[in-house]
Amino acid sequence: MSDQFSASASLGKSCGVEFITSVFNNSQLPPPDYPEIAFAGRSNVGKSSLINKLVNRRGLVKVSARPGKTQSLNFFLVEDNLYLVDLPGYGFAKVPKKVKNDWHGMISSYLEKRESLRCVVVIVDLRHGVKEQDLELVTWLQMINLPILMVYTKADKLKRGQRQQNAMTLDSGFGVDRSERVIFSSKTGEGMSDLLAALDRYLDIS
Repeated sequence: MSDQFSASASLGKSCGVEFITSVFNNSQLPPPDYPEIAFAGRSNVGKSSLINKLVNRRGLVKVSARPGKTQSLNFFLVEDNLYLVDLPGYGFAKVPKKVKNDWHGMISSYLEKRESLRCVVVIVDLRHGVKEQDLELVTWLQMINLPILMVYTKADKLKRGQRQQNAMTLDSGFGVDRSERVIFSSKTGEGMSDLLAALDRYLDIS
C-alpha cells in the first residue's frame, strides 16, 4: 500500500475496483487498512450513479428505483489503496421503524469511531432547497468535526445560471463555503475534475 492515494490519478477512469463486503453491523467492518471516503444522501438522490461515475463502472453499485434498497454499508476497494463506502440512503425508505433505527445506530457509530474515515461526501439534489434530513446530517457531522464535502448533483437538469443560484442558496442553508462543495452531474461528468481535486485534499495526509 502506498503512503498516499491520488483520487485524480486513479478515479474518473477505468481503475481496479472490487466489491469487498456488505456490513450490517459494526462487528462486520473490514480492518481499517486503507483510507475511506463515505457517501451519504437521501434515497434516490443519485448516490449510486455518482460512485459508478467515479470508478467508471456503470453497474458496480446497483441503481434501484426502489427507495431504501441499500440497507448496509457497502465497501468497494479501489486500486488496493482506498475504500469507497456506500452508506444507506435516508428519507423515503419504506422499511420498518426498527430497521431504520438500526441503520441510524450503525451509521452513527461508524461515522463517529472509524479512524480511517477521511471524509463524508454528502450528496444533495441541486434542483431543490435544503431538506430537513440533509441539514440534520450536515449539522451533526460539523458538530463532531468530521470533514464534509457537499456534492450538488443532477446539474444537467438545470441551466447554468440556475445552477449557480441554487448552489449559493444551498451553501447558505448548510453553512458551507464554495471550497466545501462541488456542482456535479453523473450523466455528463460535469464537475468530475473538481470532485477529484477535492477528494485529493482530504486524502492528502502528508
